[in-house]
Amino acid sequence: MTREPSSRPPLAGPNRGWDDARLVSACLGGDEQAWGALVDKYKNLIYAIALRYGAQPADAADIFQTVWIEAYGELQKLRKQGSVRSWLMTITRNKCYHWKKKERGLALRMRAGNDDIESDPELVVDPVAIEDLEQDQLVREAVSSLPERCRKLVEMLFFDEPPVPYKQVAETLGLAVGSIGFIRGRCLEKLRKALDQRSVG
Repeated sequence: MTREPSSRPPLAGPNRGWDDARLVSACLGGDEQAWGALVDKYKNLIYAIALRYGAQPADAADIFQTVWIEAYGELQKLRKQGSVRSWLMTITRNKCYHWKKKERGLALRMRAGNDDIESDPELVVDPVAIEDLEQDQLVREAVSSLPERCRKLVEMLFFDEPPVPYKQVAETLGLAVGSIGFIRGRCLEKLRKALDQRSVG
Protein backbone atom coordinates (compact mmCIF):
# COMPACT_ATOMS: atom_id res chain seq x y z
CA MET A 1 0.00 0.00 0.00
CA THR A 2 1.44 3.34 -1.01
CA ARG A 3 1.35 6.23 1.41
CA GLU A 4 -0.47 9.45 0.59
CA PRO A 5 2.04 12.10 -0.44
CA SER A 6 2.02 15.20 1.74
CA SER A 7 2.24 18.86 0.84
CA ARG A 8 4.67 19.33 3.71
CA PRO A 9 6.76 17.10 6.00
CA PRO A 10 4.79 15.37 8.78
CA LEU A 11 4.91 16.93 12.22
CA ALA A 12 8.06 15.92 14.09
CA GLY A 13 7.75 14.62 17.61
CA PRO A 14 4.59 14.33 19.70
CA ASN A 15 1.45 15.84 18.21
CA ARG A 16 -2.31 15.59 18.67
CA GLY A 17 -2.46 12.77 16.12
CA TRP A 18 -0.70 10.44 18.55
CA ASP A 19 -2.90 8.05 20.53
CA ASP A 20 -3.47 8.82 24.19
CA ALA A 21 -1.31 6.07 25.64
CA ARG A 22 1.65 7.21 23.56
CA LEU A 23 1.17 10.84 24.53
CA VAL A 24 0.79 10.04 28.23
CA SER A 25 3.89 7.87 28.19
CA ALA A 26 5.86 10.71 26.61
CA CYS A 27 4.42 13.21 29.13
CA LEU A 28 5.43 11.01 32.03
CA GLY A 29 8.88 10.82 30.48
CA GLY A 30 9.15 14.59 30.80
CA ASP A 31 8.47 15.49 27.17
CA GLU A 32 7.06 19.03 27.23
CA GLN A 33 6.05 18.82 23.56
CA ALA A 34 3.91 15.79 24.40
CA TRP A 35 2.14 17.74 27.15
CA GLY A 36 1.47 20.57 24.72
CA ALA A 37 0.11 18.06 22.22
CA LEU A 38 -2.18 16.53 24.85
CA VAL A 39 -3.56 19.95 25.73
CA ASP A 40 -3.98 20.77 22.04
CA LYS A 41 -5.81 17.49 21.46
CA TYR A 42 -8.41 18.05 24.17
CA LYS A 43 -8.65 21.84 24.50
CA ASN A 44 -11.82 22.10 22.39
CA LEU A 45 -13.61 19.37 24.34
CA ILE A 46 -12.80 20.84 27.75
CA TYR A 47 -13.73 24.36 26.75
CA ALA A 48 -16.95 23.17 25.09
CA ILE A 49 -18.04 21.32 28.23
CA ALA A 50 -17.47 24.44 30.31
CA LEU A 51 -19.58 26.48 27.90
CA ARG A 52 -22.29 23.80 27.99
CA TYR A 53 -22.46 24.28 31.76
CA GLY A 54 -23.23 27.92 31.13
CA ALA A 55 -19.81 29.42 31.76
CA GLN A 56 -19.02 32.68 30.02
CA PRO A 57 -15.72 32.76 28.07
CA ALA A 58 -13.71 34.18 30.99
CA ASP A 59 -15.08 31.58 33.42
CA ALA A 60 -14.63 28.83 30.86
CA ALA A 61 -10.98 29.86 30.52
CA ASP A 62 -10.58 29.67 34.32
CA ILE A 63 -12.16 26.20 34.38
CA PHE A 64 -9.89 25.17 31.51
CA GLN A 65 -6.84 26.22 33.54
CA THR A 66 -7.94 24.38 36.68
CA VAL A 67 -8.65 21.20 34.71
CA TRP A 68 -5.14 21.12 33.26
CA ILE A 69 -3.52 22.00 36.58
CA GLU A 70 -5.25 19.01 38.19
CA ALA A 71 -4.54 16.77 35.20
CA TYR A 72 -0.85 17.67 35.29
CA GLY A 73 -0.61 16.85 38.98
CA GLU A 74 -2.56 13.60 38.73
CA LEU A 75 -1.36 12.22 35.39
CA GLN A 76 1.09 9.80 36.96
CA LYS A 77 -1.80 8.23 38.92
CA LEU A 78 -3.80 7.45 35.78
CA ARG A 79 -4.04 3.67 35.65
CA LYS A 80 -5.26 3.28 32.08
CA GLN A 81 -3.24 5.55 29.84
CA GLY A 82 -5.66 4.98 26.98
CA SER A 83 -8.61 6.37 28.97
CA VAL A 84 -7.42 9.97 29.02
CA ARG A 85 -10.53 11.34 27.30
CA SER A 86 -13.02 9.99 29.84
CA TRP A 87 -10.67 10.95 32.69
CA LEU A 88 -10.38 14.54 31.47
CA MET A 89 -14.14 14.71 30.93
CA THR A 90 -14.70 13.61 34.52
CA ILE A 91 -12.30 16.23 35.85
CA THR A 92 -13.92 18.89 33.68
CA ARG A 93 -17.45 18.02 34.71
CA ASN A 94 -16.45 18.09 38.38
CA LYS A 95 -14.82 21.50 37.97
CA CYS A 96 -17.85 22.78 36.06
CA TYR A 97 -20.26 21.42 38.64
CA HIS A 98 -18.45 23.10 41.51
CA TRP A 99 -18.15 26.34 39.54
CA LYS A 100 -21.85 26.32 38.72
CA LYS A 101 -22.81 25.36 42.26
CA LYS A 102 -20.81 28.30 43.57
CA GLU A 103 -22.28 30.70 41.02
CA ARG A 104 -25.80 29.42 41.55
CA GLY A 105 -25.38 29.56 45.32
CA LEU A 106 -24.28 33.15 45.19
CA ALA A 107 -27.27 34.05 43.03
CA LEU A 108 -29.73 32.26 45.32
CA ARG A 109 -28.30 33.84 48.45
CA MET A 110 -28.59 37.25 46.87
CA ARG A 111 -32.24 36.61 46.03
CA ALA A 112 -33.58 34.59 48.93
CA GLY A 113 -30.85 33.59 51.35
CA ASN A 114 -31.19 29.98 50.23
CA ASP A 115 -28.08 27.80 50.58
CA ASP A 116 -29.78 24.52 49.62
CA ILE A 117 -28.92 24.11 45.95
CA GLU A 118 -27.99 20.42 45.77
CA SER A 119 -31.22 19.61 43.93
CA ASP A 120 -31.25 22.72 41.77
CA PRO A 121 -32.09 21.55 38.22
CA GLU A 122 -29.90 24.30 36.80
CA LEU A 123 -26.85 22.40 38.07
CA VAL A 124 -27.68 19.42 35.89
CA VAL A 125 -26.48 19.25 32.28
CA ASP A 126 -28.21 16.88 29.88
CA PRO A 127 -25.93 13.81 29.53
CA VAL A 128 -26.86 13.61 25.85
CA ALA A 129 -25.39 17.07 25.32
CA ILE A 130 -22.11 15.93 26.87
CA GLU A 131 -22.16 12.79 24.73
CA ASP A 132 -22.54 14.99 21.66
CA LEU A 133 -19.45 16.93 22.69
CA GLU A 134 -17.56 13.66 23.10
CA GLN A 135 -18.64 12.59 19.62
CA ASP A 136 -17.33 15.90 18.28
CA GLN A 137 -14.02 15.14 19.98
CA LEU A 138 -13.84 11.71 18.40
CA VAL A 139 -14.43 13.25 14.97
CA ARG A 140 -11.59 15.73 15.60
CA GLU A 141 -9.33 12.85 16.59
CA ALA A 142 -10.26 10.89 13.48
CA VAL A 143 -9.51 13.88 11.26
CA SER A 144 -6.20 14.46 13.04
CA SER A 145 -5.21 10.84 12.41
CA LEU A 146 -5.51 11.24 8.63
CA PRO A 147 -2.44 11.64 6.41
CA GLU A 148 -1.47 15.30 6.20
CA ARG A 149 -2.90 15.97 2.74
CA CYS A 150 -6.19 14.28 3.54
CA ARG A 151 -6.46 16.13 6.83
CA LYS A 152 -5.97 19.49 5.17
CA LEU A 153 -8.39 18.65 2.38
CA VAL A 154 -11.13 17.49 4.78
CA GLU A 155 -10.66 20.54 6.99
CA MET A 156 -10.85 22.95 4.06
CA LEU A 157 -13.88 21.30 2.45
CA PHE A 158 -15.92 20.42 5.54
CA PHE A 159 -14.72 22.43 8.55
CA ASP A 160 -13.71 25.82 7.24
CA GLU A 161 -16.48 28.42 7.09
CA PRO A 162 -17.28 28.97 4.33
CA PRO A 163 -15.94 25.80 2.66
CA VAL A 164 -12.84 26.46 0.56
CA PRO A 165 -13.46 26.31 -3.23
CA TYR A 166 -11.88 23.41 -5.12
CA LYS A 167 -9.58 25.79 -6.98
CA GLN A 168 -8.12 27.15 -3.75
CA VAL A 169 -7.83 23.63 -2.29
CA ALA A 170 -5.91 22.55 -5.38
CA GLU A 171 -3.56 25.52 -5.16
CA THR A 172 -2.95 25.01 -1.45
CA LEU A 173 -2.22 21.30 -1.77
CA GLY A 174 -0.45 21.45 -5.12
CA LEU A 175 -3.05 19.35 -6.93
CA ALA A 176 -4.93 19.54 -10.22
CA VAL A 177 -8.47 20.84 -9.78
CA GLY A 178 -9.83 17.83 -11.65
CA SER A 179 -8.26 15.43 -9.15
CA ILE A 180 -9.93 16.94 -6.05
CA GLY A 181 -13.15 14.94 -6.36
CA PHE A 182 -11.30 11.62 -6.60
CA ILE A 183 -8.90 12.42 -3.76
CA ARG A 184 -11.82 13.73 -1.68
CA GLY A 185 -13.54 10.36 -2.03
CA ARG A 186 -10.41 8.49 -0.95
CA CYS A 187 -9.92 10.79 2.03
CA LEU A 188 -13.54 10.43 3.14
CA GLU A 189 -13.13 6.66 3.01
CA LYS A 190 -10.05 6.93 5.23
CA LEU A 191 -12.05 9.15 7.57
CA ARG A 192 -14.91 6.67 7.66
CA LYS A 193 -12.52 3.89 8.70
CA ALA A 194 -10.96 6.12 11.35
CA LEU A 195 -14.44 6.93 12.70
CA ASP A 196 -15.39 3.24 12.70
CA GLN A 197 -12.33 2.51 14.82
CA ARG A 198 -13.58 5.08 17.31
CA SER A 199 -17.14 3.69 17.23
CA VAL A 200 -18.65 6.89 15.86
CA GLY A 201 -21.85 6.17 14.00
